[in-house]
Amino acid sequence: MTTVSNPPEIKYFNRKTGNTEIEKVYGDWFIKFLYTSSAGQKVGNIFTNKYFSRAYGAFQDLPSSHKKVRPFIEKFNIQIDEYEAGTRPSLDPRDSYRTFNEFFIRRFKLGKRSFVTDPQRMPAFAEARYVGFEAVNETSVYPVKGNYLKAKDLVGNDQVAKIFEGGPLLIARLCPVDYHRYHYPDSGKVLDNFRVPGAYDSVNPFALQHKNQIFIKNERHVSILQTENFGRLAYIEVGAICVGKIVQSHRWNKPFMRGEEKGYFLFGGSTVVLLGEKGAWKPSQDIVTNTCKGIETYLQLGSEVAIKA
Repeated sequence: MTTVSNPPEIKYFNRKTGNTEIEKVYGDWFIKFLYTSSAGQKVGNIFTNKYFSRAYGAFQDLPSSHKKVRPFIEKFNIQIDEYEAGTRPSLDPRDSYRTFNEFFIRRFKLGKRSFVTDPQRMPAFAEARYVGFEAVNETSVYPVKGNYLKAKDLVGNDQVAKIFEGGPLLIARLCPVDYHRYHYPDSGKVLDNFRVPGAYDSVNPFALQHKNQIFIKNERHVSILQTENFGRLAYIEVGAICVGKIVQSHRWNKPFMRGEEKGYFLFGGSTVVLLGEKGAWKPSQDIVTNTCKGIETYLQLGSEVAIKA
């Protein structure tokens, strides 16, 4: 008989409310099955490859998928009035999205989010749950149990990774309920970009406890950025289970501005990892403190995520 253990509650600190909150997990039954049951572990490879994720993502583009939007909004209490309406004619914005993917990549209305402009402060590049470390070394363990993260493993290129050895690290985890566009944390230009092929495991903290090399085994898109105020950055978008596609909406050979959209994830929760040069900057203190406690810090897009060292 297949047994499925109940995962512990996922707690995070919400900087806006000042409270520790419990995450509502979309598809938690599937994550439990995949990572804790004997049957799930046997069939896991079927669900954690790009073909399944892209096929599942394609279903979110079908016209019939719009029927999922309103129940999703209501179940997860999404403040839909903060977002632009979709392209489907409707008096109610909850019914204005032609497909689930159109809803999934919804944009904020103008003025709903702003990016800190102080050159000493880095704005949050995603609306997400963050962990952060002042240096990538033996103490940069995520989750709390597991192997520590190394620049060369995250970047997937030993030569490029040397730039970021011993430097600061931020991990922004996006849940399916979140805004799924990601942005540039400063103005600058792209020095290089490349794809690292890999699997499509879940980035849910519960999955990470059972398979702690997900960030270095999953599909990734890596951009090396030269920024005006924070030196060189490795900006890494990590694919995850059911992520239909990682889309780069900004052309890599054009300069970028602080806060400008870089790209977006089609359906599925995923992650953005940011690496910096040693001594260039450090994550905001509340992120570091909460990371040491083993919990993430939820930040709104554009709020302070790091400061110059």
